[in-house]
Amino acid sequence: MKITNIIKCTKPIILMAGLSFLSIVALAGEEAREFTPHSSVANPQEAGFSARTHTKILIPPGGYVKLNNDIRANPNLASGAPPYLYANETPASLACNYKITASVGGCSPANYAALANPTGGAKAIAVVDAYHYTNAAKDLATFSTKFGLPAASLQVVYATGIKPASDPLGWEIESALDLQWAHAMAPNAKLYLVEAKSNSIADLILAVDKATALVVAAGGGEVSMSWGSAEFSTESTYDSHFVTSPNVVYFASSGDASGTSWPCVSANVICVGGTTIRRNPSSGNVVDEVAWTDGGGGVSTFISKPSYQSALTSIGNRGVPDVSLAADPRTGAWVYYTASNSSFVGWMIVGGTSWSAPTFAGMVNQAGSFLASSNAELSRLYANANYYRDVATGWCGYYGGTNAGAGWDSCTGLGINSNAVLGK
Repeated sequence: MKITNIIKCTKPIILMAGLSFLSIVALAGEEAREFTPHSSVANPQEAGFSARTHTKILIPPGGYVKLNNDIRANPNLASGAPPYLYANETPASLACNYKITASVGGCSPANYAALANPTGGAKAIAVVDAYHYTNAAKDLATFSTKFGLPAASLQVVYATGIKPASDPLGWEIESALDLQWAHAMAPNAKLYLVEAKSNSIADLILAVDKATALVVAAGGGEVSMSWGSAEFSTESTYDSHFVTSPNVVYFASSGDASGTSWPCVSANVICVGGTTIRRNPSSGNVVDEVAWTDGGGGVSTFISKPSYQSALTSIGNRGVPDVSLAADPRTGAWVYYTASNSSFVGWMIVGGTSWSAPTFAGMVNQAGSFLASSNAELSRLYANANYYRDVATGWCGYYGGTNAGAGWDSCTGLGINSNAVLGK
């Protein structure tokens, strides 16, 4: 089936509260559209008080109703992946591109029969999100079956012990993205979805503490936090929540807009930025990978430069991101999602640095090194730049943006993984 690489998109849409997903989908025409769900809308007044997700959703030409009807009507792909009309990433195509599995041709998503899924994974990955995701287990099972992944071992945990309220078409989509792509990269790792009562910083930090305890009890692993707030003056007071327990490494998303985001700027968190994978519009083969125009990054206002960044003489404080991964929704991730309010069920195409962080957490888990802390992992990464392929082209921070360049930069950090075992 011919692959069309969606590069041309109309003006992004913000999904406002009270406006249904299907009414937005109905606006789709011949061109792809990006929209930002309400959970990802920035509110500067909430810095330090609440966090937002870092997701952007692509509405394909013809909309999601057409896309999902096409998937259901195609018997030749019943046991495979969704049809690759849009050159969007599968677990196998992304793993091929980042050398987690053997490189086959141009790692085209259309060549899913020849590409291998990641294998391995151990101990635990805890995903921290806000609100309750009603259909987490069912959607993860559908995703795994479609892509030929092993069944996931998933436990949903309420941080306060009481089931939170749900947030359809917002934090639920975030949780679906996080779980499915962490599992895609480390299919044998135990998964925890730790649900905060709300998106307040206080509730999310309580959930981080719960996630830490679960990962420690499992013998070590990763905690993924695909959300963030604009920086605030007291942010360093939360650093102890990311280092107090052994054998836990923390990951966060750099954000989908110009500037820095907490907790990604914490010196005790691996900050994962975003790239765009460019594919040949006819074959789907990877042509290049560049900085994603919407990717967040920069130099922290409040966090001092950590020792592992001492060689970066161009910055005076903590610089982010540390590494980068695919984030552009135009060649985004397949996600299966069932809304708790029944407004949507089916396959979606999702991007944003919310995709990058759990995916990289899964890659590190799959590598099996399980270092003692984020600082130990970061020190190793900065001491071994050969683990990464530099991304020296493209730009980020769409208004008055920054160009990517040689070496570490505030668009893509050290670059993208080019070592199948991440330096194991």
